[in-house]
Amino acid sequence: MIIAPSVLSLDYCDTKKQIEELNASGAQWMHYDVMDGNFVPNLSFGPDILKAFCRISPLYKDVHLMVNDPNTYADVFIDAGAQLITFHYEAVSEDAIRPLAKKIHDRGVKAGLSIKPDTPVEVLEPYVNDFDLFLIMSVEPGFGGQKFRENAPEKIRALKSLLNTKQSHALVEVDGGINAQTGKLCADAGVDVLVAGSYVFKNTIREAVKSLCE
Repeated sequence: MIIAPSVLSLDYCDTKKQIEELNASGAQWMHYDVMDGNFVPNLSFGPDILKAFCRISPLYKDVHLMVNDPNTYADVFIDAGAQLITFHYEAVSEDAIRPLAKKIHDRGVKAGLSIKPDTPVEVLEPYVNDFDLFLIMSVEPGFGGQKFRENAPEKIRALKSLLNTKQSHALVEVDGGINAQTGKLCADAGVDVLVAGSYVFKNTIREAVKSLCE
């Protein structure tokens, strides 16, 4: 199980200390949410903050683009240090999905595709061999601290079954409302990567990360 704490929930009054704690927590990835105020009704981070995190944290940089123009911003955040770029199925036309995945791969970076809670898993079927990761949102994207959608484990199982059928080795990630209890539901469903924000940074970081691994 890969644990990817979301720095959207970081206490920015105590950034350096919390990043040091995160680095020592046992988490493998850092989840970095990019919001443009259009695709979702919130704004978050630009590339300069990612560059700063790259300087102070060795964690794998998992960048989630919640933006209307992922084609432009993929390059911006790859230049800033992203190692994985995930964009939304709902943000682009279907004929643009594969070309954007190829563009990301051509930059030497992993590519992910995300779906919102009300988007069915079946829309991902044509793309299962084009991506390294698929992200199932278990809350409506845009804000941290939301309640976990109970259909998420069912979607994880359906996606894992689809990937197995197509002999894809892509990872399945889940993001939204993750804590020790909901994380276990997702782990039991076969998820590979757990994103947790509020649960990690509003508690003792090391203990929260450890509880997600159990």
